[in-house]
Order: sequence, then C-alpha cells, then structure tokens
Amino acid sequence: MEPAMATMGRHPVRIPCGGVTLEGDLTIPPDAGGVAIFAHGSGSSRFSTRNRAVAESLQERRLATLLLDLLTPAEEERDAVTRALRFDITLLAGRLVAAIDWVKAEPAFHGPIGLFGASTGAGAALVAAARRPRSVGAVVSRGGRPDLAGEALRLVLAPTLLIVGGHDEHVVALNRSAMRHLAAPAELAVVPRATHLFEEPGALEQVATLAGDWFAAHLLHEAAR
Repeated sequence: MEPAMATMGRHPVRIPCGGVTLEGDLTIPPDAGGVAIFAHGSGSSRFSTRNRAVAESLQERRLATLLLDLLTPAEEERDAVTRALRFDITLLAGRLVAAIDWVKAEPAFHGPIGLFGASTGAGAALVAAARRPRSVGAVVSRGGRPDLAGEALRLVLAPTLLIVGGHDEHVVALNRSAMRHLAAPAELAVVPRATHLFEEPGALEQVATLAGDWFAAHLLHEAAR
C-alpha cells in the first residue's frame, strides 16, 4: 500500500487477478480498525450510490472500505448484452478472493476483513468467505442471493447477516432457505416496507446501521480483544 494510503481519503487501486486488473476505490479513515470489501450486484459498479452511502456510514465507524469492480470495462460491456457474467459466481468469487489476498498482503494495513455483498455479489462474497475462512471475519448481504453460493454455504465460518426488504418477498424466501444451510452464526434482518433496492425513505439508512452494528460486533470487537 502506498504511503499516501495511510491517510484519510479515497484512493484508486488496481488489483491484479488472473491476467486482468480490477479497479477499485479504497478509503481509510483515521484509526481504522478493519476493512469492508464490497461486492456489487448485477449490473452495478463501484460507483453505486447505494453502496457508497453504506460505505460512508461504515467509514464513520472506523472501517476502511474497498469498493471494487469485479468485472473489467470490456466484460461489463459484454455482460450488458449477455447477462451471463453477473451470474458467474465462481468467476466473481475468485476475483473477490484476489482482493482479500491483496488487502492481506498490504504492509500498511493489518485489520480484520469483512465482506459486504449486494444482490448476486452476496453469493460471490459467501463463496469467497468459504475459500478464505481464516481471513474473513464477517459477512453482510444486502438484498442478496446467498442461494447462489450453493454448497459453499456449509463451509462459511464468518458470522453472516442477511438484510432483506420486507416487500422483496421472493428474495426473503431465498434468504430464509439459504440461512438454514449456513454453518456460520447467521441472522436475517428484514427491513419493513422496503423493496429490493431499499429506495424507500430511511430504508438504506437502516441497512447502513445494521451493517455497521454487525461489523462492529464481529470485526472491531474481535480486533480490540
């Protein structure tokens, strides 16, 4: 990590991964006690206003954030037509693992790692957590598809919070089912009257609070012990 990254601010980063380079934005607040890596959902990017709002809330709670594009610009263009790569959980999880390893290797940062996955990104986050059980301390899913993680759910050790909108009934059902297969401690948080994108007044703020509380309990608390 470059010396400039030791101070508060947003820093563009480039992470090599299997012949491609992933682009992201890393923000480290003063006295950061951990880092949350964001895995965006289908058709989204690191510029997602919803994830940036959650990230800013986490930064206020002493968590660094890495908002990452798991697809390259060329892949995004192809996926906009085929809609195939956004559901390639093996590919997305592999790239998220590369980001975890990159953070772990940075000498200027030694805090615990959490994953925040949205929509299909939640499936990738859970597979990555299963593949890096000693590196990932907590997982939060926002309107996620944990069912896409398949058999990897049984291998996840990190405490997992599944946040869903009360009016997103299909996704609520998928999350309830997936939670039964998680080996890790898990909770389901239903935001009343919220739909899939949490666009209702106050809904995203509830997501940010829930995520911040979860990471505080399972990342920052553990780091302080």
